[in-house]
This record gives sequence, structure tokens and C-alpha cells, in this order.
Amino acid sequence: MQQKNIVTCVILSLVTCGIYGIIWMISLTDDTGKMAGDSSMKGSTAVLLTIVTCGIYGYFWAYKMGELVSKAQTAQGHSSDSNYPVLFLILQICGLGIVNYALIQNELNKLVA
Repeated sequence: MQQKNIVTCVILSLVTCGIYGIIWMISLTDDTGKMAGDSSMKGSTAVLLTIVTCGIYGYFWAYKMGELVSKAQTAQGHSSDSNYPVLFLILQICGLGIVNYALIQNELNKLVA
């Protein structure tokens, strides 16, 4: 697993009209699951279910990713912020999913370093 530049990922997501955002979501889901030691969520499945349910699954994904980030922090011996699930869900409801991506990537970058 390697660190990703958040600014580059956001710009690529915007320039490619969201196509890179899909790839980024897959990568975030898989990497967070590996760091947390929990393979219950697969990135490709999460994207497919989000598309099929017209975005509704994205709310569950955001909440679950908050739990996985907290679990990954604990697994790596860092202090965990248990407010991530609620924060990610609120951001997703407000239409700020890309902010979730950036926050998750930031936490993964910290854990990888």
C-alpha cells in the first residue's frame, strides 16, 4: 500500500468527470479493509451497489467506512476517533462524498507512513 496525493486525486476526479472517483472509491474501500483486517467490504461491490441503488448504498458505505477507519487506527496502535461513522454519513447526505474520500485517504496516508 502506498500513500496517494489527495489534491491530485481530487483534481483527477473532477477532470475525468468522476471516473477516477470510482477508481479511487474502489481503492479506498479495499485499502481500508486491509488496514483494518476486515475484508467484509469489497470496493468493486460497493461501487456496483451504489450505482444499482441510485446512490442509496453510498450512505451505508460512508458509515461503514467510518467504522473501518476507526478499526484500522486501533489495529495500527493509534488512537481512534469514534465520530468518523457519523461524520462520513453527514458529509455523504450533504453531497460531499469527495470530502469523505479525501478524509479517508488522509487517514490511510497517516497509517501507511
